[in-house]
Amino acid sequence: MFEGLTERITSTLKSLRSKGRLSASDIDEISIELTGALLEADVAVEVVREFVDKIKVRSLETLEVKTASINPASQITEIINQELIAILSGDGSRFSFSKRPPTVIMLAGLQGAGKTSVACKLAKFLKAEGNTPLLVASDLQRPNAVTQLQLGAESVKVSVFAPEPGNGVGDPVQVAKDSIRFAKEKLHNVVIIDTAGRLGVDEEMMAQAAAIRDVTNPDEVLFVMDAMTGQDAAITAKAFASRVGINGIILTKLDGDARGGAALSVAKITGKPIRFISTGEKPSDFDYFYPERMASRILGAGDIATLAESAKKAFDSDTAQRLEKKFVDGDDFTLEDFLEQLQAMRKMGSFSKLLGMLPGAQSGAMKKQIEGLDDRELIRTQSIIDSMTPSERRDVKVLNGPRRARIARGSGRSVTEVNDLVERFQAAQKVMKQMRSGKVPSGFGMQGMTGMPGMPGSLGSARADGSNSHGSNSHAQKGHGQKKKKSRSGNPAKRAAQERG
Repeated sequence: MFEGLTERITSTLKSLRSKGRLSASDIDEISIELTGALLEADVAVEVVREFVDKIKVRSLETLEVKTASINPASQITEIINQELIAILSGDGSRFSFSKRPPTVIMLAGLQGAGKTSVACKLAKFLKAEGNTPLLVASDLQRPNAVTQLQLGAESVKVSVFAPEPGNGVGDPVQVAKDSIRFAKEKLHNVVIIDTAGRLGVDEEMMAQAAAIRDVTNPDEVLFVMDAMTGQDAAITAKAFASRVGINGIILTKLDGDARGGAALSVAKITGKPIRFISTGEKPSDFDYFYPERMASRILGAGDIATLAESAKKAFDSDTAQRLEKKFVDGDDFTLEDFLEQLQAMRKMGSFSKLLGMLPGAQSGAMKKQIEGLDDRELIRTQSIIDSMTPSERRDVKVLNGPRRARIARGSGRSVTEVNDLVERFQAAQKVMKQMRSGKVPSGFGMQGMTGMPGMPGSLGSARADGSNSHGSNSHAQKGHGQKKKKSRSGNPAKRAAQERG
């Protein structure tokens, strides 16, 4: 979402680092660049003005204090980082549970922002933390809103309170009131109330939301806001804050291609913090909002903390310890081990999204590589490994021509792709042995990752003659053009290709 803004800011900061000493004119130039970048990202004008003014004042103060050990450009980068965190933090309060259960959370917002989907995601998220949430269907206005919530609750295995059919039938205020008593009887410690929205702010909508607030006395009133609607959404949130009263914001569709102005504007305009973010369509694409992590991503420094947390959730601790023991003991890494890693990586979500959290992911070369990744190749690789027998996974050396042909038929892939996976896996085994002995192979970075077996970008790179781009380059480099005599392959298809060549 913040790609354009990140590119502009990182480009400005890069030009700063190339200068040994900064002057007041350099600070003015930075201010102009930042103003243009933020306005282009659809950040509210008053937020931009206040943000840039603070950075300018603080940056000029640093010029007056000359510190030989600190680079002025680094100081200004830190100032920008601190001010970004400040405008993203709102009042700085955090989500907390009521001391007397149930904790009542009321969701409000315009129609189309994704309240019902967010209600289910929030329920799943809180359930994973050990809570017993109850979803309440108080949106009785929108067609099939109750049915949508019931289906969503079923998918995340959470209870739902829906005594009325909806579609214009029933009293949403009474449903919300009754849900609190029901939650206490059934020992639910969290109640999430899904309320009705409208296509625009109107008096009826505000009055209904205020009535539900009055009868349920919620601990949190969260305004659900579509991050793709720009700074207008922040103005709508402010109207809700003044009429209904809100404690925080939930940003949805943060994985979209909008410019991100709403995310940077809403906390400052409303004075309320962003509590949660929804980063995709899956129920698991939901998390707390961390201002410092978002600021880090905007400045092109990545989000290693979130990446580490995703990995911790996806990788089973027992499996990780077992693989670590194998690595330390010098045991061979097998395709069975790799399959476990592959399945865990798929749980983490889109591979390109994960790599986008690395520092420098929005820079030119790395960005192009990430954009060229195909997440479906993880599925293709898994289908090939699933088509092998346990003994074949443990020892790829037994994979002769007939076995590879059988695996190709079973997985629906070509023999060439099976060969490519096996060759890359054997190369990866060698790399791991080198790393075990304390040697890091040259070029083992982004290129090395996409060349690993099963990584997006590795399969599908084979040419029709059975070779791949990596292999052809290495042959060109060896012997300065002299062909090295090869042994005959055990694979019939590959052997035929060798004889033709």
